[in-house]
Amino acid sequence: MGQDLFAAYESVRSLYQRAEEILGFDLAKISFTGPEELLRQTRYTQPALYVHSFALYTLLRDRGLQAQVVAGHSLGELTALTAAGAWDFEQGLRVVHHRAELMQSAGQRYPGAMAAILGLQVQRVEELCAGIEAEFPVVPSNYNAPDQVVISGPQAGVEAAMALALQAGAKRALALKVSAAFHSPLMEPVKREWAQALKDVVIHPPALPVYCNVTAQPVQDPEQLRLLLEEQLVRPVQWTGSIEAMLNDGVSDFLEIGSGTVLSALVRKINRQCRIDHASGLADLAALDALRIQA
Repeated sequence: MGQDLFAAYESVRSLYQRAEEILGFDLAKISFTGPEELLRQTRYTQPALYVHSFALYTLLRDRGLQAQVVAGHSLGELTALTAAGAWDFEQGLRVVHHRAELMQSAGQRYPGAMAAILGLQVQRVEELCAGIEAEFPVVPSNYNAPDQVVISGPQAGVEAAMALALQAGAKRALALKVSAAFHSPLMEPVKREWAQALKDVVIHPPALPVYCNVTAQPVQDPEQLRLLLEEQLVRPVQWTGSIEAMLNDGVSDFLEIGSGTVLSALVRKINRQCRIDHASGLADLAALDALRIQA
């Protein structure tokens, strides 16, 4: 993740060097060589994703990319805020680092799990969660697509909800490889500390509308962004709503920036008429350059 960019661009190497100075550990080494079990720890996963995606964004920006709006899924919202100019790379990384440490801590103190429910209507998933609420605080945590909802909660509760979902006709119920129940009440114990940390962060009015996870609406007011970031820790990611809002506001072309193409697949599920490209590494940048030349 990012190794090809690191090898090819001095500007990317500088970002990773700055990240190491801020974080106090060699993010490049962990990103490129792992081991995987270390990289999957939230305290390392989140900075790794942030630096990689922002490195890609800077390279696309230098090629003349001009976004009209931005959005990010969960952690990606912090990268989107950096891209929109709400804060600089260094401040954004410090916020990401603090968020990652808090979420890692919450996962250790209040263990939980997450699972993706595929092929079942959103309302039915909500009903299943509500049906076991008295015993387990399991909640929808990511509204990813019309037929894909991620649930979060205690391990036993998530397993129970997965079984019920399959009985109700879900095509699949997949346990996610995560270290905690993100975007759920199990994050509440660290929310106050997260809110306190955000109070000390200077947030500038972003140059671009940022479609926020909590409301699925575009926001450019710094104080509103601060409040929504606080809530994002414990509230579900409204990804379907965010994409639909952008489509309603006239967006027709989407570019996913970062590791993998998960979001591209979700956008296709939400609307198959829009154009979707992605950039994860050097090969993707070259392909996008070729498309621009043809255009």
